[in-house]
Amino acid sequence: MRHRSVGDLMTPAAVSIRPDTEIREIVRLLDEYGITAVPVVGDDGRPVGVVSEVDLLRRRSSSGAGEDARDLMTAPALVADPEWSAVRAARAMDRHKVKRLPVVDAAGRLIGVISQSDLIQLFLRRDHAIQEEILEEVVAGTLGLPPSSLTVEVTEGTVTLSGSLERRSLIPIVVRLCESVDGVVEVVHRLGFDRDDRADGADGLNVGVDGKVPQGGPQR
Repeated sequence: MRHRSVGDLMTPAAVSIRPDTEIREIVRLLDEYGITAVPVVGDDGRPVGVVSEVDLLRRRSSSGAGEDARDLMTAPALVADPEWSAVRAARAMDRHKVKRLPVVDAAGRLIGVISQSDLIQLFLRRDHAIQEEILEEVVAGTLGLPPSSLTVEVTEGTVTLSGSLERRSLIPIVVRLCESVDGVVEVVHRLGFDRDDRADGADGLNVGVDGKVPQGGPQR
């Protein structure tokens, strides 16, 4: 099951400025695009720093502050990789107390920006998209069951599962897999089972060579 990465969520072709961009222009860009910070990019396309609203406010309180991005920016720029998970990006933002991160390619060149509001979109996925992913990737893809074998209802991110599984030990596995889907807030299950295999010691996730959970007896 593939989780959405920074590359999936970022805003591509992000607004950027040069080290010699003047303060008036920086303020205009922040206001025009409704952003709180903007990356400063050098001649090679690599971020060299970031100018934020905090940097601008700091400049107002300091009589010796400069007049362009080079004098205001926070450097070096903290950047994100497009392959990062959303969780890793969120933790980096929290640790460094920033709301946006420039995203760079393998050569270090700016390709976009990931913001807190972009990350929040994970929790605003349409219910239908969540339902479709659970049916296709969890039920059919991982469990190897026909999508029609379980009923999956999603309302504002809350997933309700009903139906019957062959083994009781599969129930917590299905619940955990559904909880890991991007955008899921809670999983409520009303799942039944045909056979109680707890006495057989089948309490773990056994995955076959095809990446699917076996539907037969416990795997030894």
